[in-house]
Amino acid sequence: MQDAVEEKKDISFNDFKAEVINDYKIAVNSRECSLLGRREVLTGKAKFGIFGDGKEVPQLAWAKSFKNGDFRSGYYRDQTFMMAIGQLSIQEFFAGLYANTDINQEPMSAGRQMGGHFMTHSLNEDGSWKNLTQQKNSSADISPTAGQMPRLLGLAQASKVYRAEKNIDSSNFSNNGNEIAWGTIGNASTSEGLFWETFNAAGVLKVPMVINVWDDDYGISVHARHQTTKENISEILKGFQREEGTNGYEIIRVKGWDYSALIEAYQKAEKIAREEHVPVLIHVIELTQPQGHSTSGSHERYKSKERLEWEKEYDCNIQLRKWMIENQIATDEELSAIEKDIKKEVRTGKQKAWKAFGEIAKKESIVLVKLLEDLANSSENKAFIQPYVNEIKQNNEPLKSVLLATARKALRQVRFEQSEAKTELINWIDGFKKKTQPQYSSYLFNQTELQATAIDEVAPKYNEDSKEVDARLILRDNFDQIFKTKPETLIFGEDSGEIGDVNQGLEGMQKKYGEIRVADAGIREATILGQGIGMALRGLRPIAEIQYLDYLLYALQIMSDDLATTAYRSAGKQKAPLIIRTRGHRLEGIWHSGSPMGGILNLIRGIHVLVPRNMTKAAGFYNTLLASDEPALIVECLNGYRLKEKMPENLGEFKTPLGKIETIREGNDISIVSYGSTLRIIEQAAKELTEVGISVEIIDVQSLLPFDLNHAIVESVKKTNRLLVIDEDVPGGASAYILQKVLEEQNAYQYLDSQPQTLTAKEHRPAYGTDGDYFSKPSSEDVFEKAYAIMHEFKPDEYPKLD
Repeated sequence: MQDAVEEKKDISFNDFKAEVINDYKIAVNSRECSLLGRREVLTGKAKFGIFGDGKEVPQLAWAKSFKNGDFRSGYYRDQTFMMAIGQLSIQEFFAGLYANTDINQEPMSAGRQMGGHFMTHSLNEDGSWKNLTQQKNSSADISPTAGQMPRLLGLAQASKVYRAEKNIDSSNFSNNGNEIAWGTIGNASTSEGLFWETFNAAGVLKVPMVINVWDDDYGISVHARHQTTKENISEILKGFQREEGTNGYEIIRVKGWDYSALIEAYQKAEKIAREEHVPVLIHVIELTQPQGHSTSGSHERYKSKERLEWEKEYDCNIQLRKWMIENQIATDEELSAIEKDIKKEVRTGKQKAWKAFGEIAKKESIVLVKLLEDLANSSENKAFIQPYVNEIKQNNEPLKSVLLATARKALRQVRFEQSEAKTELINWIDGFKKKTQPQYSSYLFNQTELQATAIDEVAPKYNEDSKEVDARLILRDNFDQIFKTKPETLIFGEDSGEIGDVNQGLEGMQKKYGEIRVADAGIREATILGQGIGMALRGLRPIAEIQYLDYLLYALQIMSDDLATTAYRSAGKQKAPLIIRTRGHRLEGIWHSGSPMGGILNLIRGIHVLVPRNMTKAAGFYNTLLASDEPALIVECLNGYRLKEKMPENLGEFKTPLGKIETIREGNDISIVSYGSTLRIIEQAAKELTEVGISVEIIDVQSLLPFDLNHAIVESVKKTNRLLVIDEDVPGGASAYILQKVLEEQNAYQYLDSQPQTLTAKEHRPAYGTDGDYFSKPSSEDVFEKAYAIMHEFKPDEYPKLD
């Protein structure tokens, strides 16, 4: 046992016994929670259950090597570990199962995730960082298999950065980079590409990462022979084993029911990872899953009689019990007494959790019954309202949703009536929604003074000597200023380091700031994102570069499932202010000129999406985001790096605001709304439209998420009474999103004299070459003709048909 070896070298046998007995209590406690948890689901009190039974003993061994400052990036089998490090009580376990929305009672997600998804709190109430070196840490889990792996890489890399870069204030985050990032994954999920990508990248980066593979031979009902070559993940990873003079892994295989061997394995893994910054794989074999995968089925359906008998014998808790008796640590009678007491403790904890879960709704139900009775007594439709009263009265364990749904249905019965009782019910409904909805919808972004939309605009400054330069130089020099003044910032990606990115926006930065802060990365977009997420969770300010917007699709799952939900699924207790840098819209061909903004917008709510039309605007967005603490995607214009822009004199200081549009051309006849590279085409068309008497107002949205917070576009529509939205996405993509925002949220429909229209790219991917671009995406001729046709409908005599 690592703690015993390090802190109590002369431990007595009695102390040793006490520690082992305490471990056994935790194991039994966890198992009883799993067993009773399954019953709660099957009786209908909880919706779904997925538990950690069969994995208890290895997690006890792991917990002994897990130190303050360390991070976990795991999955839904790790409840014993969380109990062993003191971060999960019986009552909290069941509060998660019932989806209690009180973060103080259900600290793992405030009921937003199903039970079995764990985290610790990294932030104070005001959103500031806690001292993560003084607590044991867990990043917030996600369900998608292997989705926890990319983040794990970044959590480990943060230790490497903190050990190498002495100018960073690491007081809340690291003790000289001594922290280990520990990951867990099931054997079947190692089939996922995210596992392999992470595994390879960690070996290349040489980071202090330990991956625990819990191997029970199955992935739900599918046996390992269908999952893994040779049915053995550590066997096929032998080529990664480090050898003298090479980088690589230390690979350890250990039986999951062997308590003493497990402790020894974790001691070894910890020493290697913590001291040498070498990644380690611990393949924990011969584990079981006594209740099957989850509450949705029974493992008796797919396991043989022989396998089930073996699982009963080699259940890790049973083997630990047997070992304790054989080694005279406890007698059978003593252990039976412990087990009996724990059963009572678990039942008591479960009952307390259920009572706490229902208390708020029960109190509200008493209020609602009185309101509904008053409504019934004052209404001519009493016969229709009384059943709702009875329904609530007879429900001893009402859900909040049932109360609100019943009240709303009752309100329909008095739609033609006016009474004080009706007004009171309406007020209750409004008040209940107001206080309840945030329990399920808050923290998509943070709610502190550091939210990005609270950062004030600072205009770029110029003087009479300001020169027109290649736009890429504005980005480069702005990054230079960022790296000079913010030592916690770093950037990495494909070709970002030595050559200074493919468009030279980082030219010379690696030479100036070193390979840790300006780094090349392999062709592995998902783990580039993961690096950024993990480092951001540990207080660094990473900028993850994805070379082209099209390549973002490789990382989109991690952006959507992990980064976009970090603040939300942790109920504001964790943050990952990662900036994702990419470039897109127009280059050449199917794979390098896509603009899949509609898909991005709908998949990554929780991440700001910024679409600057030039590099000065882009640089301003970087400055704004680094003054805030929220994640964002910045899409630079791929064909804008060599265009000329004036060099600002306040580099690193000017800030482009989020959620604020810019009118770049005033006009009276039609409002054209767009963003990015397309604006230059629209500007050309606007000049040509002027020649035929059409005055165009051009609006650059600049920021798609958030979108026009001041509702300025509707003011333009009030003036022109016509609206055309143009972009390079497919029909129904980002243009449809913009229309919904303007017509529905801003109510611009009431000011239109013509049908609102869109002009988009074709449904297919962009074809190669100049002609391919012209026939795939909107051209200035397309813009001219679309705007002209709208004006023709309005004044056909003044604007006769072109064809």
